[in-house]
This record gives sequence, structure tokens and C-alpha cells, in this order.
Amino acid sequence: MKFTIYQESRPGKRANNEDRLAHCYSRDALLMVVADGMGGHYYGEIAAQIAVQTLIETFQRNATPSIADPFMFLQKAITNAHRAIIDFTDAHKLRDSPRTTCVACIVQDNIAFWAHAGDSRLYLLRGGKVLTHTRDHSRVQLLMDQGLINEAQAAVHPERNKVYSCLGGPQEPEIEFSRKTPLEAGDVLALCTDGLWGVIPGEMMAVALKADNLMQAVPMLLGQADIRGGPNADNLSIVVVRWEDSYILAGNSGASAISTQTMSRDTVTTKLDTFGRNPNYKTERTTIQKYSK
Repeated sequence: MKFTIYQESRPGKRANNEDRLAHCYSRDALLMVVADGMGGHYYGEIAAQIAVQTLIETFQRNATPSIADPFMFLQKAITNAHRAIIDFTDAHKLRDSPRTTCVACIVQDNIAFWAHAGDSRLYLLRGGKVLTHTRDHSRVQLLMDQGLINEAQAAVHPERNKVYSCLGGPQEPEIEFSRKTPLEAGDVLALCTDGLWGVIPGEMMAVALKADNLMQAVPMLLGQADIRGGPNADNLSIVVVRWEDSYILAGNSGASAISTQTMSRDTVTTKLDTFGRNPNYKTERTTIQKYSK
């Protein structure tokens, strides 16, 4: 595999960052995951942390070095994360369960597989345009599907933050899966929370992330989202990967791309940012990882 990846999370104008994000890869498989703790419930950031940690640890156990069935992996890992949040609630005798949205993606054999619950999104970008993105499990999305409101009305709808599927709720999450999606060299996958996509249109995101240098493009995009969000700007989080191989024909990666060709079968590399409940929270940022053959 050859790819360039970058992740970053910012608190926006909120005192606490309830987003969590990570990526993890073996020689033959890559996992990316983003979770957005739901602020209307206790300890949303703990639910998000449990979700991300559960998926990462499951990947570390199962990527040997590929995932036998990516869709089954996502279904089991997300469901287990949901149950782990419920167990945490019971163990600590909380009066309300922490809850989180979640979107996760596996790439192997130059094919992307993704799943989500809630309104954290995945975008597939190609040539500076949005090829597809996940469908939100939200009240306003249902209203849009019924033709009762349009996209502009959805953006300011008073129930725009209400989701009907999440991890940690009283019902099992409704998990929606993608199709097996072959990737072309230069394709960009972006997983992000609603603090970003809610203020940055997909077309703008696609143009910004077409830039060669993700280490410059992503912070600039988050900076724009922070400004557009105004005094109540939400937490902003994104994991972006530019794929450097092609399902049909292998592409030529740049010197800055990660190459997993020389990794041993039993090695897994993980990037999981650390966060704290701290009013003086500072931006957590990864650096781009560089590997050569």
C-alpha cells in the first residue's frame, strides 16, 4: 500500500473536545475512524474514546496483515464498541449513557469499505470533486429525503443536531455500509465530524484537499471552518488519506507517501491522539508520517 495520511482535531470555540480520531495500518490494510461524542449526554468524549479505542484494538488483533472480511469486521467492531459503552455506563452507575456517532473505513487491496452510525461523515473525493459521501442518520436528513426541506433549510434547522442512530443509546445502532469501492491513484478519503462538514460545503472541501500538501491543506481547511462556525464553532476533526495506488494499475507515489511494502506481517502502526477534559485545551495535531520502500 502507498498513501499519504494526516489527521487533526480542534476544539473550535467549545471548552471541551468530545471528538476522537485515529488511524492504524498493517502491511496490507488501513483503518481510519472518527467519533463525535454527543454533547447532550454525560461524558460524550468517553463514548467517543471507547468507540475509537475498540476499533483500533480490534484492528490490531485482526490485521494479520489483512482483514479477512472488512464489512464483517466493521459490523462487529462498531457493535462491540456500542456494547462497551453500555458496559461502562453500568459499571459506573451513570444515570444516562454516554453516546457518540462513528464513521470508520478500511482500505485494502486498493478497495475502500466503510460504515457509519450517526452524522459523522466520509467523503470520497476524486479530481477535486465529491464522488460520494455518507448519508446522515439525522432528523433533517429524513425531512430532506421526504422533500419537506431543502439543503439550505437543513443547515439552519433547529433539529439539525438530532440523530436517530448512535453508539451508546438504548437501541442497537443502525449501521450503514458502503459498497466495495475501488480506488484510483489520487483519490482522497476524508472522515470528519459535523463541526467541519456543517460549515464547509463538500465542493469546497474537495477543492481544498486536491492540494498536494495535506499538511498545509488540512489546517487551512480547519481554520476556515473555525471562522465560519463563529462564536459557537463546534469541535472540528478530520482524518484524510490520499491513496497512491490504483485498483486497476499501480500509481507512482511521491517520496512523502507511506509505503507498507517492507512492513512485517505482524506489525501494526497506530496513531491515536490523546485528549483531556481541560478548559485550556490546545489543538492536537499529528505530523504527516513518511516512509519509503
